[in-house]
Parts: sequence; C-alpha cells; structure tokens
Amino acid sequence: MFSFNVVTGCTIKTLLCADPRSVIECVKAAYIDHHYGKTINPDSYFLRFPDNPDNRIIALPAAINAEEKVSGLKWISSFPANIQSGIPRASAVLILNDHETGYPFACLEASLISAARTAASAVLGAYWLNGQSKRVGSIAFIGAGVIARNIADMFIADDWSPNEILFYDQDPAYGVALQQHVGEKLSGKKTIANELEQVLHADILVFATSAGTPYVPASTELAPGQIVLNISLRDVAPELIFQAWNLFDDVEHCLKANTSPHLAEQRCGDRHFVHGTLAELMLGHITPDKSKPSIYSPFGMGMLDLALGKQLHDQAVAKGLALAIPQFFGETKRW
Repeated sequence: MFSFNVVTGCTIKTLLCADPRSVIECVKAAYIDHHYGKTINPDSYFLRFPDNPDNRIIALPAAINAEEKVSGLKWISSFPANIQSGIPRASAVLILNDHETGYPFACLEASLISAARTAASAVLGAYWLNGQSKRVGSIAFIGAGVIARNIADMFIADDWSPNEILFYDQDPAYGVALQQHVGEKLSGKKTIANELEQVLHADILVFATSAGTPYVPASTELAPGQIVLNISLRDVAPELIFQAWNLFDDVEHCLKANTSPHLAEQRCGDRHFVHGTLAELMLGHITPDKSKPSIYSPFGMGMLDLALGKQLHDQAVAKGLALAIPQFFGETKRW
C-alpha cells in the first residue's frame, strides 16, 4: 500500500523508444476520455521570476477517472537560456497519486514524457486533418529544438511519407542538426531554408518555437487545405486564426495566456473562429472545411502526461525497471 517508485529518464527513454506508436494510442484515448468528462484538468499554475521573466516553472495538476484511475502533477521548468549551454530548455518531474488514498506512489522523470505526448498530439492532429492519410507533399519544421526533434521522430515512427521536408530555425545550425537527425529515416527531399518565407508554403507547417508573441504576419497567405500544427501556440498573427478552420485539444485551455487564438478572441470579442476539438473530429462530430487552411492548436494538458506517465510506470514495474524506495513515508499509522 505504501510503495514508492522512481522511474528514471533512461528507463523512460528505453520504454518510449521500444513502442512509440503506443504513445499516439495513449494520447488518443486520453482525448476521448477528456471529451466524455472522465478527466479533471484545472488551469496550469505559473511560477515566474521578476528578475528573469523569460524563466518559468509550471504546475499541471490532473486526474483521470476512466478505466485507469490516477491523479498527479507535472512540475516542468522552462529556462530558455539553457540552450546557450547546450542543455535542454525544459526539465520536469511527474508525481503520481493513488486514487483511493491520495498517497503519491511514483516520481518519474517527465521531460521525455512531456515531449513524447506533445509529439503524439501533433502527429495525431496531422493524421486526422490530412484525411487519415500519412502521405503528404511537404512538411516544414519552424523551430528545430527538442520538441521539433520529437515530432519528427513521431512522424517517422508512424510511417509518414512526405515528398519533401523543410527546416527553418533562426539559428541555421539547429536546422542542420535536425536535418541530420532525420537523415533517411523520413522519406523525401531535405531542404534547409534561410528565410521563414521559404517554408510557409508547405502542406504541413509544424511550429515548435519558444516565441512569446506572433511573428508570422497577417499578410501571410495560407492555402486551402494547408495544415498548421500550432504547437508553440504564439507564432501566427491572430488575423490568420480568423481565416482558418480552427481545431483545439481543449478550447477553454487554449484561449488563455495570450496564445494566438486567445489574441484572436481578444481582438474580435467572441469565438466565432472556434470549430471544435480533436476528439470531436476523431468521433466524427465535425468535418474540416477544406476551402480554408486548418490550424490545430493543442494547449497540452496535464492529463496527457498523467495518462502516459501511468502507462510507463506500470511498464517499468512489470519489467523490473522501476526503482523502489523502501520506507519512503516516515509514518504509515496514525497512532
């Protein structure tokens, strides 16, 4: 009853690499559970630092009350200057709590979990917006960091077949690094772009940057049927949101914190540009308007980390890879 396990990043990486497609299925199931009200997903809580406003640590509490019942908290930091030292921007832990007693029973390294569920959400959205097809003319990655790498890996694991892949980053070296990482694992011609405008024509645009305010101008012409994976949420001008068919993972969560859709709401004062959620699309309740570009804006909810974290914890325990911490709790009796 009072067991406590630690699952290290090395173990998480091993499990994720062994079966990356299961992450997509886990995320899909979590979105469906969320749609049917089987999750609790409060707002995220931000710890900010007045002396360094670029840095933040975010708490994402959540609970799942489906077949798997579990609660927990992801505690994830974002310190952008880390990349200047060659270390990842984000680091995280995930705490899992027992549904019956509330006692925590595990701590998992969660930056890999967070990146994997983000990538799975992106590829799942692309698949359903692309008519449930994995063939596409071109995919462009705008931003070539850890999240872009994970999304590229998920496209690879899910057997996508683009004819061309384009890479753009403000630091050209990062674009080259992502191109080299992808190599021949993803089919298609590989192109490094020197300017943002060179990639905006791609059939699928993957925005995976750390931008705080929109830089893709309102004058940008997105094509009918073009798919925009708005993963970093703050890249495109709100005017582009108005022109698109807009899909979300959760509308209320995404229309906060000055995301591009939130700026659009502030600009017009209503939500006429909201067309539905990914769960509604997967359940057949809505259909994309192919006369418009589609923009998918997934806020990235804590319940996704919780669902994937619980799955990975159980796998680690079953395989003898979890580290048990005896007597973690100092008192297990009231008297």
